[in-house]
Amino acid sequence: MSLKGKKIILGITGSIAAYKAAVLIRILIKKGAEVQVVITPAGKEFITPITLSALTGKPVISEFFAQRDGTWNSHVDLGLWADAMVVAPATAATIGKMAHGIADNMLITTYLSAKAPVFVAPAMDLDMFAHPATQKNLEILRSYGNRIIEPTEGELASHLVGKGRMEESEVIAEALEEFFASSQSMAKKKVLITAGPTYEKIDPVRFVGNYSSGKMGFALAEACAERGAEVILIAGPVQLTTIHPSIRRIDVESASQMYEEAITHFPECDSAVLCAAVADFTPDDPAGKKIKREGETLTLTLKPTRDIAATLGKMKQPHQMLVGFALETDSEEKNAMGKLERKNLDFIVLNSLNDQGAGFWVDTNKITILSREGKTEFSLKRKEEVAKDIVDYMILKDNSACCSLYR
Repeated sequence: MSLKGKKIILGITGSIAAYKAAVLIRILIKKGAEVQVVITPAGKEFITPITLSALTGKPVISEFFAQRDGTWNSHVDLGLWADAMVVAPATAATIGKMAHGIADNMLITTYLSAKAPVFVAPAMDLDMFAHPATQKNLEILRSYGNRIIEPTEGELASHLVGKGRMEESEVIAEALEEFFASSQSMAKKKVLITAGPTYEKIDPVRFVGNYSSGKMGFALAEACAERGAEVILIAGPVQLTTIHPSIRRIDVESASQMYEEAITHFPECDSAVLCAAVADFTPDDPAGKKIKREGETLTLTLKPTRDIAATLGKMKQPHQMLVGFALETDSEEKNAMGKLERKNLDFIVLNSLNDQGAGFWVDTNKITILSREGKTEFSLKRKEEVAKDIVDYMILKDNSACCSLYR
């Protein structure tokens, strides 16, 4: 892999880890990238612009105006120029400013103008990194679509030992390479994804539903779009937003609405990932008015909803891939494999409510991918990372299927 021809903004802030920026610049340039440094005033206390300029072959940008001739440094032009922006090291102060749009220096205004993906490599003492404010700000940055390169554990400038060391320059460069290498691996593909819960009306103010937050499905949509796919996201009622412009979102409420949208759009898609927690049953006769409290009991009659996975499994053509999800509480693998066979899935993603940190309303998940060829187990990860694992498996399986056609 290489970064040949890629234009990269390197943002440097006031951290002792700024010395690593020199190594990162050398690696990026060796891999073929063009690097423009934007440094905060505090960053210049740790590494000199002369050193950075000598390495990049470009004047280092720190102020809005160049001191010598008053040249205006346009953060807008920089934002349009770059293929990626990397803030390394990123201090707690800079992370906070990025999260809340406090544009009081050239680096933050450039970040706010950047059209390209942004990578953030935090560097700070362990207590600062662990503080709820820092973690909240990082979560905000993730929600904006920024990619956080997690710091490592080790001895820090305070001589304490813990998590807060900026990741090594080689690893940061690898993250950039992997991003650019994978960014077109699903180009010209169209993917249908279902996400979130469904609400089945009992009356105008009450419903039967579940605890799905939609986070896993939305993470999958972003992961597919980042790989170059056109995504149709059919979303139940959730409090989430999409980031990537290649995602077309269709909002629904009930299982019936999700079914209709899925069967309408599936024929035009190369694959479908059915991540939504769709209700298996819906009230047989929803009341037209709010049900009043009368008597000691209320009997609610339910009828089965139409099975989206089973229907798409029957519709599926040889060139299409169909991926299902199974959330189980007992006999997990047996139940998941049974679902895979009954519904003609290519593979199924199993997660269990027995695994701590997995399931509804959390940011992490632990999955096992099951197919007719075997199983692959993964450790507990953030849902964004889980989504990447699933998409990697989709690409691998798709490539294997294509190769088999020419054997």
